[in-house]
Amino acid sequence: MTALTLSTSSAATVRADAVVVGVAKGAKGVVVAPGAEAVDKAFGGKLAAVLETLGASGAEGEVTKLPAADGLKTPVVLAVGLGEAPAKGDDYDNEALRRAAGSAARALAGSKKAGFALPVEDAEAAAAVSEGALLGAYTFTAYRSNGNGQNAKGGKKNDAKSAPLGEVAILGGKPRDKEFKAAAERSQALAAEINRARDLINTPSNDLNPKSFAAEAQAAAKEFGLEVEVLDEKALKKGGFGGLMGVGQGSEAPPRLVRIAHTHAEATKTLALVGKGITYDSGGISLKPAGHNETMKCDMSGAAAVFAAVVAAAKLDLEVNVTGWLALAENMPSGSATRPGDVLTMYSGKTVEVLNTDAEGRLVLADALTRASEESPDAIVDVATLTGAMVLALGHRHFGIMANDDAFRTSIHEIAEEVGEQSWPMPMPEHLRKGMDSPVADIANMGERMGGGLVAGLFLKEFIGEGITWAHLDIAGPAFHEGAPWGYTPKGGTGSAVRTLVRLAERTAAGDLG
Repeated sequence: MTALTLSTSSAATVRADAVVVGVAKGAKGVVVAPGAEAVDKAFGGKLAAVLETLGASGAEGEVTKLPAADGLKTPVVLAVGLGEAPAKGDDYDNEALRRAAGSAARALAGSKKAGFALPVEDAEAAAAVSEGALLGAYTFTAYRSNGNGQNAKGGKKNDAKSAPLGEVAILGGKPRDKEFKAAAERSQALAAEINRARDLINTPSNDLNPKSFAAEAQAAAKEFGLEVEVLDEKALKKGGFGGLMGVGQGSEAPPRLVRIAHTHAEATKTLALVGKGITYDSGGISLKPAGHNETMKCDMSGAAAVFAAVVAAAKLDLEVNVTGWLALAENMPSGSATRPGDVLTMYSGKTVEVLNTDAEGRLVLADALTRASEESPDAIVDVATLTGAMVLALGHRHFGIMANDDAFRTSIHEIAEEVGEQSWPMPMPEHLRKGMDSPVADIANMGERMGGGLVAGLFLKEFIGEGITWAHLDIAGPAFHEGAPWGYTPKGGTGSAVRTLVRLAERTAAGDLG
């Protein structure tokens, strides 16, 4: 992974392959952002004019490379756009810094070291630049051939030009300042876990199935001192986990339920996180059409986010108990698969008529939510790539938030905004519940077509223990990015919701659950 250092060097004296400076869109053209004064001086105070000549505008994410001027120790200057310049006296927005750092780090792939001379007026700004750079430098090359018929999975190194930026040096980062040092350490831990989630999401389903995912959790638990328990198909069947077994019974890779927990001796609160982990979703007997199944390895993004958040909580030694539940299954059609019209008896004892086997995520989550409720946590948050309806409603960059408590829903929305994740609070209209009435079971797994994302949330609500605060994050839109990379967001798995979950755990540790 890319290394991170806080450096006392200036932009003029840092020894690196490149120095990164920020530029913004001002009222009269390009504006050079704070942190770049030494570079601007080396260009005779005309850095903005030179950049404008090269076509730069300061637009968000815009990257312009130019040879360094005399007096600089680096051979290359990389100017990255921060968007609109803030009003006089205001600081640059942390999310703008995070995205700019990500764009710059990605543009410097193959470089050994870069100095980031972006505005870091305080520790929060330094954290934003650090996070953005570490996330933007991410690459997934495990399956890339090196031209010799072998790939990185076989132990060969990838082309140096595609290797991630080796080191990020935050200039003006105050390495002896406690707040800056803590911010850097947190950024490293958080980015490492987001990138862990990305790696899992990007791993093809022929290598990542419920059993191998569970093994990843067991390995991490051993490394970071976490509690871990894995229920295999025999234990699930014996325990009556009808949702997990019903979804997974069509696959040769049987389901798993993983409990992985960070505990702290001084903790007074417990947060339960539940993740949907469908390692491949064909739709089952209700088979997805061509064009809708090619990226379905990503249907375990919720479980990846939960797993990463629990490990991050352990790395940060948060004074809160965080229990992760990974509901892992592969949804495949076969002679043993659940059929439309079948009735499953869930772990809660409720019966569910399966009208559509492609609405499987809510079935595995229902069992995990019931099991999580048995431990009486202070709050439960589930995370899932649950519905295409949520993507239609909010697009590809926002996740939807539903909850059985309005204040908790608002709190999670505010947390997401604070850490730079885009989200939107969604309602839970009770009149939609009637559409899930079944003539043969307690409830059906489908309801009205319109408002399908809300219907799914109402279904999950049925499996929450009485009196437990609960929220549901539908990350179907932002979990897997199919377009060109932007900011610190790569193509492929994004690690959506990890930052929100970790900040929620931090707030819970501080006594502010929402």
